Amino acid sequence: MSVSSETSKSSVSSVTKYFKVPFWAQILAGLVLGVLLGWLARSQDISWLVTTLEKVGDTFIGLLKLAVAPLVFFAILVSITNLRKVNNAARLASRTLLWFMITSLIAVAIGLVIGLVTNPGAGTGLTPADGAKPENTGSWIDFLTGIVPTDVITPFTELNVLQIVFMAAVAGIAALQLGEKAQPILNLSESILELLQKALWWVIRLAPLGTVGLIGNAIATYGWDLIGKYATFTADIYVGCAIVLFVVYPVLLATVAKASPIQFFKGAWPAIQLAFVSRSSVGTMPLTQKVTERLGVPKEYASFAVPFGATTKMDGCAAIYPAIAAIFVAQIFDIQLGIGDYLLIAFVSVVGSAATAGLTGATVMLTLTLSTLGLPMEGVGLLLAIDPILDMMRTATNVAGQVVAPLIVSAREGILDRDKFNSVASTPVDADEPKPVAVAA
Repeated sequence: MSVSSETSKSSVSSVTKYFKVPFWAQILAGLVLGVLLGWLARSQDISWLVTTLEKVGDTFIGLLKLAVAPLVFFAILVSITNLRKVNNAARLASRTLLWFMITSLIAVAIGLVIGLVTNPGAGTGLTPADGAKPENTGSWIDFLTGIVPTDVITPFTELNVLQIVFMAAVAGIAALQLGEKAQPILNLSESILELLQKALWWVIRLAPLGTVGLIGNAIATYGWDLIGKYATFTADIYVGCAIVLFVVYPVLLATVAKASPIQFFKGAWPAIQLAFVSRSSVGTMPLTQKVTERLGVPKEYASFAVPFGATTKMDGCAAIYPAIAAIFVAQIFDIQLGIGDYLLIAFVSVVGSAATAGLTGATVMLTLTLSTLGLPMEGVGLLLAIDPILDMMRTATNVAGQVVAPLIVSAREGILDRDKFNSVASTPVDADEPKPVAVAA
């Protein structure tokens, strides 16, 4: 190869690198463009633009959901079997669950305080007649009996993540019991998981485009008037999540884990920003695991804690949101809540968070909370329209918590790579993309 050819390639590479737009900037540009297009479509009544924005957003979410069922199954299966590579696996698993519960309790307490102080249902102009019962509701009986599937196909076709988690957990435990006999299945499962994560990474790269569709459609469909009606409620959710994300988590990291919150945000920010756009903890899971490992959590432990958290750790959707939403619904229907009701909300948030199952939206968790408190299910209908706007901040908080808990456990158990954590840089999402493994010929 000639010197001039090498020089030419080097120049092209330099120019490409110079003009390459960081992922966070692409997301921001998508947000701005989405708002502008949504406003234009609504103000000028451009129906084809509304349809286009809706299709773009739905396609992006559809691609994420397409990978959810197999991704959850193989991620949980592999994560459980990976525990055999970790010392004190049972201790780590129990400590992880404990910190999930502790942070959920803190989050639901913050949600209750904010709801009681601000009275989100007052002055909205909404009445019980504005509500409608959802087609599907959650109850403790449905939750408990719905964990065990009746067949192995339906959970995948109907995307029942909780049942998929159950089957994956059973398969993982069985594989551990079989030992070496199950190794071929485990090798295949790990290969399939890597394939799914690689394919999902291509979808993640489409997030800026998906942002345009999702935000634009929300603005075009609902407009600013709807946000105005729910101004206090929307602000409560965003403020509550922000307190957990930017106050509670940093304080826990600084005091319990003795780790720098700034370093945490440097490493975790790509996953947090993707969660905000995608509104899917499971869809963000491959990136969440990558940033968790980048922050110094051992890979064997991260591969268990992150998939486990992506399906059960929901501080935004299962703690802050149902707490404030229950107070909102009670005020609309003029129902007084007592101390016992607030304790029930906390209980549901900690125990029932798996009902959210890492998918877009938290309607099941809300119906579970309302049914436990005996509040009218029509209250769900009051909140469905505003849900996409709320879900962005809720999911970002969920994913941040899914990184924080393993960090705290790793630090307290002495397995956190402090050098790796302290040297983490704020790198773009591309730096965390899975690289193909070179195989010798």
